[in-house]
Amino acid sequence: MQRLCAPLRGEVQKLRAEMVETLCALVSRPAVSPGDGGKGEMEKAAWLEKKIVELGFGPCERYDLPDEANPLVVRPNLVVRIPGREPGRLWFVTHLDVVPEGDRGLWSGDPFVPRVTEERIYGRGSNDNGQEVAASLYAAVALKRLGLTPRREICLCFVADEEMGSVHGIRHLLDRNLFSPEDLLVVPDGGNERGDFIEIAEKSILWMQFTVQGVQVHAGMPQLGRNACRAANAFSVALDEALHAAFPEEDILFDPPVSTFEPTKRGANVSNVNTVPGREVFCFDCRVLPSVPLESVLSVVDEVRRRIEERYGVSVRTEFLQKEQAAMPTSREAPVVRCLEDALRVVLNVEPRVGGIGGGTCAAYFRTRGIPAVVWAREADNAHQPDEYAEISHLLDEALVFALLMAEA
Repeated sequence: MQRLCAPLRGEVQKLRAEMVETLCALVSRPAVSPGDGGKGEMEKAAWLEKKIVELGFGPCERYDLPDEANPLVVRPNLVVRIPGREPGRLWFVTHLDVVPEGDRGLWSGDPFVPRVTEERIYGRGSNDNGQEVAASLYAAVALKRLGLTPRREICLCFVADEEMGSVHGIRHLLDRNLFSPEDLLVVPDGGNERGDFIEIAEKSILWMQFTVQGVQVHAGMPQLGRNACRAANAFSVALDEALHAAFPEEDILFDPPVSTFEPTKRGANVSNVNTVPGREVFCFDCRVLPSVPLESVLSVVDEVRRRIEERYGVSVRTEFLQKEQAAMPTSREAPVVRCLEDALRVVLNVEPRVGGIGGGTCAAYFRTRGIPAVVWAREADNAHQPDEYAEISHLLDEALVFALLMAEA
């Protein structure tokens, strides 16, 4: 990799203005999911497909899927294939959709009108995931302009629906059997400022909502009712203690190295002080080590629930807002991990750290199918925030890392 780093770095630097222009064009085309009140990714995908052809690639393969909840909306997925000199495939999977802008009053300007400074590009989706869409595309452009043929077939994959569960994106493509366990797969959708962290594992995610049903009465006559607030408080504390006691396992791959069980959201109950609530709603966010079966967690939840119902004379309904059993981690020895480590040493002069996270990315869907995947990016930590931005230097570094992987991995 070392011998190609200098010429590729020079070519990436020459492409700076084009990359900034492309990222601005992506930002200016909102791609908010219909489930979040938007129109989807089609306008952005159409523009990107045209740009890909202009750059000398394509034609794009299309794997579109209608949105069942919004029949007039089609969710687009694009795949661009670039032939390699040897067998095998290297995938870069980025997403086109963005989260809503939120409170526009917290932004310095229109979230979908990109603002460029010497160092940054501001706008919704600039960081998550527009920076990586542009970096992966222009990595291929850098190779093309230097007359270099990738080692493996390069597959650039631009997908829909990552922010809302990937049903119309990655999961749809997996069902089409586009990927193989022999593929090298990079999901550049998470990282840190230094660019030295490679994510190879994720915890299971379990979001539970509990509705405690009692009997509402006047607070001056509490014996006539069943206080759902008191029962919910007791349930929350008992569940918190029981889960932590039942699952103390540690795995140093993760930070924190333990399963986490956090009481979070609490719904409003009554509007006045002198009424005993008859209904209480609260949530738990659990991030569980992959080695712990979620069914074991649910057994503990069930046991605590039964005790609370019996003690307080209430009923408790459990709803699962999200329930994803984590796949086992990608091996530290997987070729995609080793190749990415080598590229980071050459480009960024860092010693890479390999580990797991408590959050979720679409890499989990690949690991569940037995396909080794890594998550890496060099990015500022401002995704989903007002005045979201991408550092131009990070954009260039990512393009160079991706170009080296394309050439040598």
